[in-house]
Amino acid sequence: MATMTGPPSIDDLRHRFLGALPVGIDEATIRFVDEECEWLMVRRGTVEPVHSSLDAGAMVTVWSNGGSGFAATADLRPEGIRAALAEAAWWANAVAGHAIAVDPPALTDRGSYHSPAGLPWAATTLGGRIELLRTVEAQLDIDPRIVERRASIGRRHVRSVLLAASGGQIEQTFEFTYPSMAATAASGGDAQTRTYGGSAYCGQGGVDVLDRFGFCDAAPTIAAEAIALLEAPNCPTGTMDLVVAPDQMVLQIHESIGHPLELDRILGDERNYAGTSFVTREMFGSFRYGSDLLNVTFDPTVEGQLASYAFDDDGSPATRQYLIRDGVLLRPLGGSTSQARAGLSGVANSRASSWNRPPIDRMANLNIEPGTSTVAELLAGVENGVFVHTNNSWSIDDSRNKFQFGCELGRVIRDGEVGEIVRNPNYRGVSSTFWRNLSGVGDADSFAVLGTPNCGKGELNQMVGTGHASPVCRFSEVEVFGADE
Repeated sequence: MATMTGPPSIDDLRHRFLGALPVGIDEATIRFVDEECEWLMVRRGTVEPVHSSLDAGAMVTVWSNGGSGFAATADLRPEGIRAALAEAAWWANAVAGHAIAVDPPALTDRGSYHSPAGLPWAATTLGGRIELLRTVEAQLDIDPRIVERRASIGRRHVRSVLLAASGGQIEQTFEFTYPSMAATAASGGDAQTRTYGGSAYCGQGGVDVLDRFGFCDAAPTIAAEAIALLEAPNCPTGTMDLVVAPDQMVLQIHESIGHPLELDRILGDERNYAGTSFVTREMFGSFRYGSDLLNVTFDPTVEGQLASYAFDDDGSPATRQYLIRDGVLLRPLGGSTSQARAGLSGVANSRASSWNRPPIDRMANLNIEPGTSTVAELLAGVENGVFVHTNNSWSIDDSRNKFQFGCELGRVIRDGEVGEIVRNPNYRGVSSTFWRNLSGVGDADSFAVLGTPNCGKGELNQMVGTGHASPVCRFSEVEVFGADE
């Protein structure tokens, strides 16, 4: 199949799209995506092969006679777009009368979005980026017991253009940066790994993202904590208070709030693949999801957060919305199509991983709003507990209800004071019970804007980034245990 030698301009794309529209349809859109990626890693003093990629193509969607269909193509010539539109129109007419009828969107908005301006990666060279990683990775080599070490940076530049036959035009440009590092220490039959926040330290921007998360200064602490974990006792076992750092709250929010509130999952769309949800449509507006301290927002407007945007991939304007307020469940994570099916108000979260996938309901920026307690005040309320950092394992049932999470590092808390490091901290619970036991929420000083770069969902699978921000949080009466329990 012949393809374009370069991405078309918006004017060229619009001209080809409008000139290829099938006769008799109600509405059509084309969503063009152009993506450039680079992934660099230094591992044990060796530069791994550089991985770079370019990808471009378009998804067309057609609404006709109450049905809708879509088709994707990497052939952006007029004939390629015409063939994709014809296929999408065929599917729209084929399913009309056999699927839930959804009115075509009225896409007349014109708008744009750009990731926040910072120091662009274009201001650096490939050699300079590799040398930076060499320097950071070398700082992990502090002890002969460090048997594995790595430092890496991922970069993505994504341009998305959505055009509608009815006149809408949305252009969004994203710059993503994903720094990472890890050190593994081993002695005898034991090995312990400490990472740079798991994969949570990521965001929109350029070189400035590294400074935002202290990437260049973190290695000595990461390596020292890996050694300390080797020598640390196992996490104590019992029902106790749990204080959770933001880099672990990322996973807690993601798995036990984000996925359960996805409206397509509630409607049963994920049943055969990733399960359902304990949440039902009837719960919205009245169900007590957590304590009065729990306030959760869907907020794609946070500057620099991983999943910020102005419009979702269906063209709906993105605004800040409360999903849970004072502990009460208010609205689901459902885009325009799911809202129409369920008869519920949702949010602008129809998102696609690339040009060859249709948008589905996804988390974007899902954040716990700060409270009023300092970290010292949170700790002062703990007689016996554990302060946990950085996820390293997770398990949750297919209704996203019962869960068990493991963390890289814990510190015991006795009578309001943080004590020694413990290894292999784990905890388990039931989602609604756990959140109802939220007994303290940190203030803005403990609030961290983080994310998850690799959330998978859907058939065919789609991997997208989600943003999660949270302060330090305290939970009461949590079942905590070490790895040997």
